[in-house]
Amino acid sequence: MRRDQFPVTAKWAFFDHAAVAPLPAPAVEALRTYADSLAENGIAAVKQWVDRVAAVRQLAAKLINAPSTDDVYFVPNTTHGISVIAEGFPWQPGDNVVLAAEEYPANQYPWMNLASRGVEVRPVPSVGNRLRIDDIRAALTDRTRVLTVSSVEFASGFRNDLDALGALCRERGVFFFVDAIQSLGVFPLDVQKTPIDALSADGHKWMLGPEGAGFGYIRRAWVERLHPIGVGAFSVVRPFEFSTIDFTLKPHAGRWEGGAPNVPGITALGASLQLLLDTGIPVIERRVLALTDYLCDKALSLGWSVFSSRESGEKSGIVSLLHPNRSPADIVRICRAAGVIVNNRANRVRVSPHAYNTEAEIDQFLDSVR
Repeated sequence: MRRDQFPVTAKWAFFDHAAVAPLPAPAVEALRTYADSLAENGIAAVKQWVDRVAAVRQLAAKLINAPSTDDVYFVPNTTHGISVIAEGFPWQPGDNVVLAAEEYPANQYPWMNLASRGVEVRPVPSVGNRLRIDDIRAALTDRTRVLTVSSVEFASGFRNDLDALGALCRERGVFFFVDAIQSLGVFPLDVQKTPIDALSADGHKWMLGPEGAGFGYIRRAWVERLHPIGVGAFSVVRPFEFSTIDFTLKPHAGRWEGGAPNVPGITALGASLQLLLDTGIPVIERRVLALTDYLCDKALSLGWSVFSSRESGEKSGIVSLLHPNRSPADIVRICRAAGVIVNNRANRVRVSPHAYNTEAEIDQFLDSVR
């Protein structure tokens, strides 16, 4: 991953990849290529773009080590993938779902929307900067059907132990769903090793893609047990035989791709995924953790407080900070004027660098607030 592949660096020290990341040059070129092709050919180029979507599906499957490309489906946003499970799960009145109390709204509202079906939401509050597995275990009951967490909590930056949580779910017979948007692209995830039943992630954060193009995963054993929502022409086994009505759904995650895909978004996402995979996710992880360690050490030396856990296995690409004198809103404003992009979450300064960022940019951020 070369720094010159990121045009944003000419203008900004950009530390807000936990919100909406800037596009790298390969993704911009992919969008341009698609636009030119559509302008010049219309549907005459359709095979080229069907093949491109299939190729990006392979990249997405590789990123999470899915057993098959058929276990991956494209989503317009993380919320869609969450709703596929929330709305399709075989609930019974009195069932419940356990989630983090400080979870991002997209991973709360779809579950809260099940109240009319008699499904209870059981929120588990964090203790300080951690979401403790013992507290999650204590929240599970004999009517818990789903545990849903983010791989990394959006405000605190706490990285959940997905292996341990997955093992807990297997032990208790609970469906395990992961909102993976704050880790995919930076931290390795192997769904054949970690017992995740389903996940969803839009591509516009750490995967460096455009908004509106992401992917989900559903373990094959659950495909027939979930009621399909959003069914359309492309959900069936013969999707291009438009004059033949044969409502035989695809026997895999592809049944949740009902309509026309976001081809420009997917093709740009593919360019970014290729960039990430070519660099190597373990390489990116080491670089991001090195940058955030550097940030925390320097910030502490200047009197800041670091809210995020920096324990091994718990730290992530998100660092939540508090300044001794200035409010987070003031710091965001001051930084913006100084050419630095950070954010304010939970009334703390949230800093989220990617692998192309530098220590010099971190110094620029800290200097701008002095």
